[in-house]
Amino acid sequence: MRGYRQGVDAGVGAGTIVGLLADPARLKVVAALALGAGTLEEVAEVSGLPIKDVALAARRLARAGLVHRDGHALALLTDRFAAAARSAAEQAPPPERLSEDPAEDAVLSAFLREGRLVSVPAQHSKRRIVLDHLVRVFEPGVRYPEREVNALLRAWHPDVAALRRHLVDEGLLTRAAGVYWRSGGHVDV
Repeated sequence: MRGYRQGVDAGVGAGTIVGLLADPARLKVVAALALGAGTLEEVAEVSGLPIKDVALAARRLARAGLVHRDGHALALLTDRFAAAARSAAEQAPPPERLSEDPAEDAVLSAFLREGRLVSVPAQHSKRRIVLDHLVRVFEPGVRYPEREVNALLRAWHPDVAALRRHLVDEGLLTRAAGVYWRSGGHVDV
């Protein structure tokens, strides 16, 4: 097996892969191989790279264990990418719990990403859990003008009017004369 090191570790890390693919030529070689090219010449044709650049990139990818090279024949070792992704997922810290209640945490995890509401749940019970979580940005006893309510809700989701309406309809916020105050929901003591 010329061009392929037998001793290459099958556990190529995700960081190593990202580093290798940061090079545009290597990225194009991997893309061409993923799309079915199988020789240096085919990769050069599909990628638009000079054959010399393809050969250099293929050599580096083979040394890292991502490509099997036998003369001019190339094969992408896709299982290495999958293994790196699995390993990275296993090493990632567990996501922060959004609620002590596992059922509520599951709902919040489904609808919140990086502190933002990705969509308003259609199902009432799930929407209530999400709204009870959102209303905690409002301090009990504090009166908020509508523009401030909008600013606080915009941090969660762009459709502030819908969120405002849902919070009022659920009795979590009360509105009078353009001023809002918290009137429900769980309060951390």
